[in-house]
Amino acid sequence: MHPNIWYPYTQAKTAPSAIKVKSGKGAWLELENGRQILDCISSWWVNTHGHAHPQIAAAIYQQAQQLEQVIFSGFTHDPAEQLAERLVAKLPDGLERVFFSDNGSTAVEVALKMAYQYWVNQGKPRQAFLAFQGGYHGDTFGTMAVGGRSIFSEVFSDLLFEVDFVPFPATYWDDPQAELKEQTAIQKIEAALAEQPQRYAGILIEPLVQGAGGMQMCRPEFLQQLRQLAQQHNTLLIFDEVMTGFGRTGDWFACQRAQSTPDLICLSKGITGGFLPLAVTVCSEQIYQAFYSDAPIKTLYHGHSYTANPLGCAAALASLDLMAVNEPTFQSMEAQHTRELQKLRSHPRLEKLRVTGTIAAMDIVTPEQTDYLNPVGMQIRQAALERGLLLRPLGNVLYLMPPYCITAEELTAAYSGIESILTQLD
Repeated sequence: MHPNIWYPYTQAKTAPSAIKVKSGKGAWLELENGRQILDCISSWWVNTHGHAHPQIAAAIYQQAQQLEQVIFSGFTHDPAEQLAERLVAKLPDGLERVFFSDNGSTAVEVALKMAYQYWVNQGKPRQAFLAFQGGYHGDTFGTMAVGGRSIFSEVFSDLLFEVDFVPFPATYWDDPQAELKEQTAIQKIEAALAEQPQRYAGILIEPLVQGAGGMQMCRPEFLQQLRQLAQQHNTLLIFDEVMTGFGRTGDWFACQRAQSTPDLICLSKGITGGFLPLAVTVCSEQIYQAFYSDAPIKTLYHGHSYTANPLGCAAALASLDLMAVNEPTFQSMEAQHTRELQKLRSHPRLEKLRVTGTIAAMDIVTPEQTDYLNPVGMQIRQAALERGLLLRPLGNVLYLMPPYCITAEELTAAYSGIESILTQLD
């Protein structure tokens, strides 16, 4: 480990030394020793178009020669305005107001503050949120509070505000309980909303796929029912699409694939194609109007030094151009994942195979507890590196989320490597 760096999600005393990466191109990373490894997870889910894409790099370079940064309070600029317009045009009707921030955690944090203050500004304050067991929304205090309780937040549990959690109806291939799990979750949500109609400022969910919670997937029908419940009981619906946005679920956004439009949506990760930190929270005009007032107290007092950074916006605009080009790829990747997973379907070390769009996941059968600290995750990670693959299992959950530039041959090679690793597990 480098003597001056504190690495994320790492227990430095027990972790292996960090691997130095010298360069990246497309779906490949080159290490310091010259070895090439295939990035099967888009480097924490951000490199949608692959590494060092020349079109995004050129856009950043051109913008840097004109305007690299300006305060966004009281000022504006073309890249931010163009990005906001293009995002609104791509999102479902009703999502119209774009608030810029700089990462996924803050995008969700902003949504929570918007939802909470929306009711306060109307003189109808609400005290809590509904969220889902197993969810992960970030590492700031607000996002830890609405995330499923885990080792990530355990140390800070006494400082987190009150949230009511309901079961997430996770499903998989040939799941005989899919509808029952959805009914159970809907009944619990409906009961909570009916019993305390003025309690909940909003319902927060990762639509279609829970990311860090284990790539748990639900059906579009559940999100449609959730949308109906939120409307019936007059509460706000928040979609955390930090991970699922920008093609990951096979459509531009999970809300489109699910045909379920939230009141607020949080976007980050793939927004700049992995080049620069940027995030947005997009809300309905109705929410925006609750803050539009002569009263200073009704202002949303939130911002960041690098809000709507012109370089980040330029990268995002170039990434949107590439999204249009790559649309056939992210729409068809589910079919290839499915074909490859079919070959592993009967493997004795696998269960709960599942696919949504560009995301494929499977649970490794182990005698240990099935959670983030399951040792099989590190075992697979090391074995994958030896085979030239970047895989980072979530405990015993193995998943692939490759960049859209990966070829069919490269993806097949990744699955072949996984099969080889599984046969050699202890």
